[in-house]
Amino acid sequence: MAESATTFDVIVVGVGTMGAAACLELARRGKRVLGLEQHRLGHDLGSSHGGSRIVRDCYFEAPDYVPLLLRCRSGWERLERESGRRIVHRCGVLYLGASESEVIRESARSGTAFDVPFESLDAAGVCARFPQFRMPDGWHAIFEPGAGFARPERAVRTASDLAMRAGAILREGLRVLGWQETTTGIRVQTDAGVFEAGSLVLTAGAWTAGMAAALGVPMVPLRVPIAWLQPRDEQLCRVPTMPVWYIDRPGQSGLYGVPIAPDQGSPHGVKVAMHGDGVVVDPDAPRRQASPDELEAIRGATDGFLPCAAGAVTAGSTCLYTMSPDGHFVVDRLPGCRSVFVACGFSGHGFKFMPVIGEALADLAITGSTALPIGFLVAGRFARGS
Repeated sequence: MAESATTFDVIVVGVGTMGAAACLELARRGKRVLGLEQHRLGHDLGSSHGGSRIVRDCYFEAPDYVPLLLRCRSGWERLERESGRRIVHRCGVLYLGASESEVIRESARSGTAFDVPFESLDAAGVCARFPQFRMPDGWHAIFEPGAGFARPERAVRTASDLAMRAGAILREGLRVLGWQETTTGIRVQTDAGVFEAGSLVLTAGAWTAGMAAALGVPMVPLRVPIAWLQPRDEQLCRVPTMPVWYIDRPGQSGLYGVPIAPDQGSPHGVKVAMHGDGVVVDPDAPRRQASPDELEAIRGATDGFLPCAAGAVTAGSTCLYTMSPDGHFVVDRLPGCRSVFVACGFSGHGFKFMPVIGEALADLAITGSTALPIGFLVAGRFARGS
């Protein structure tokens, strides 16, 4: 395939978290890569915004993720080193839950299995270390000191900037109308013309399902409200005094929060949300903003555990979770295709994997396989009923 302004080694559709990471990794490896984004780069209509995202290695969702998370540490460090921008704050994560909490049990199990440092705390230990928290009788906690949070907008912007510096071409405001696999590669039809490549990577978040019907796996977009709260005692709610926290509430959605930090910008306050507590939406429809009732529900839930943080609501927003049927990612070759690969269904906990998913997608696009341990994320698991 002759090189031209419309011919590339790899085309990446969707330049959010995973698409930007894939473009960067491909460009680092000397590939001619085109990234296509239907919105503006750095938009807030998907899952790559909100000011902060939790990063942690004691992973209650499944221990299979931990090797990928541990590899991400060097990826985040490289992103910061090459850009000179701080992206990750490691202020620790405190997990709270009742005696039967699966979050506490599985976080400890995955941490122990992979030698991730953490401490087990009882109510007295939490009160002594973190007096901000009100811990119900009989509850337990673990504290993971090496965890914390990342700045998502900064991460995506940094990866995009570095990708372009390395030679990638990123086009924004350009909609993909369709694609087809040919005997020589891939043809992608857009509203600005046709582009060709040797392989195609689909990382379009909630929009992926519309262009990857062969996946055969339903992906459900959820609109999840987020609140920022003005603390009643701001000194207690800033890093490093306050850690990131996740509260496993029995019979209810998990409640998580991120403390105030010097580089936060706007909106001000402690960021709080209920994990996965959302409603199904059409990603192309106008997005309803977080309502006063939704924000007050978040503030009220926070007041029961962290009264010092639960002052007035300063701002609200929404995030788009794209839920797979089992809550785990899909990172795989698109069924029935030779040169099309997909990463989707990150189900509200994918951002922290940004560097390693970028690596995996670059491997797949270039060689068709990867040595990274992503076998548990294949699309075929749904067909097997596992």
